[in-house]
Amino acid sequence: MNLADMLCYADIDQLTRIAQTYDCHTGSHSKNELIQSILTVIHRREVLESRMEEMSGDDLRFLNSLLFENRMVYSMEELKARAIGTAVTAAAAVLPESGKPAPKPDAKAKGTRSKKKQAVPAEPAGPEDTARQTITRFKRFGWLFNGFSQQTRYLYQVPEDVKRRLCDALERKFRLRLEEREEPPVYRDERGLLAEDLTVFLKYVRDNDCPLSVDGVLYKRQLGQVLELMSVREEGPGKTGWRFGYGRKFRDYPDRFSLLYDFAYYEGLIRENPDRLIVTEEGLNTADGQRRIDPAELYRFWLRVYKGPIANLTALVQWVNRLSAAWTTVSSLFEVLRPLIRSYYFDQEQDVLERRVLGMMMHLGLLRWGETSSGEALVKMTPQGSAVVSGIALTFEDTLRLETIGRPG
Repeated sequence: MNLADMLCYADIDQLTRIAQTYDCHTGSHSKNELIQSILTVIHRREVLESRMEEMSGDDLRFLNSLLFENRMVYSMEELKARAIGTAVTAAAAVLPESGKPAPKPDAKAKGTRSKKKQAVPAEPAGPEDTARQTITRFKRFGWLFNGFSQQTRYLYQVPEDVKRRLCDALERKFRLRLEEREEPPVYRDERGLLAEDLTVFLKYVRDNDCPLSVDGVLYKRQLGQVLELMSVREEGPGKTGWRFGYGRKFRDYPDRFSLLYDFAYYEGLIRENPDRLIVTEEGLNTADGQRRIDPAELYRFWLRVYKGPIANLTALVQWVNRLSAAWTTVSSLFEVLRPLIRSYYFDQEQDVLERRVLGMMMHLGLLRWGETSSGEALVKMTPQGSAVVSGIALTFEDTLRLETIGRPG
């Protein structure tokens, strides 16, 4: 449903609150005139863009968690969970900007005989209260509405035309800071390689004895042999440093191969027996070419695995798709998208974008990664990647055709 439809179903109290938010002036008590007044103001481009400029980072992250969803309705609990999940931690909000603890009260104040009561600072709002305030604010903006039937009265939705307008307004804002370049002399294009390497891995497990350690991990010798066969060379993870959060086997295997391995495991292509790794019947069909892996399958699996540590992953991928139709500098893309990114333990914001998002999108064949002659990093979406991220269904013939577009030589 669009905004005009939802305004018609809204009660007069909500319409009044929206009208007050946008300073709509109407001398009539007519509901129809109130709706027309709201629509006239809220559809103005400058009004929407000024609202964007006033938004906090938390509000911006919450908004982006709703813009690219296919689902239609949310419960209040789901909205609160999103608002809390995309906000900064409570500890970070309480600490002063310097990061140091607040100063202790003056010791002299304890001995004063003044009968005036010391002012007790108000406790900061908890995450749930803050989330409720955010949701209330979005309702006043006319961006969230209750359902109108008995079954949906406690569910919320964003008007479809409001989604489009908000996306367009944000894109105009983001593009002002983007930097584009000419096609670089060298770039990496890995379209189709991950699916090919999955087949190579399955054939290796089929044709070789693959013992597993007590922890259910391939031994170093077998892992080294597998990685040698991959189209993209990776080294096994070292013993130092932390590795967790980005998949079931991320701790034990390098980034790209751990995603490939996890996909094979969860799709039932391999099975971990107590002492051996074996290929299942479905895995044999894939190794023999009877089943083809759709790039969209790998993409959707990656989203499911990485959405835990990267809360706004779907929005980030959609923005990379919209903003990287031409060769775009990674540095400017990071500056634009930084408000949407949160660090994850020892992964700082730049690591999250470059290694976990852009790097994996390159491995999935969604974008190309290049460098200028001066070493400046650039990215550009592939035709196949843009289609997959946009949700366009591709036939196998479409995939083959798109994989040849823009290839060197």
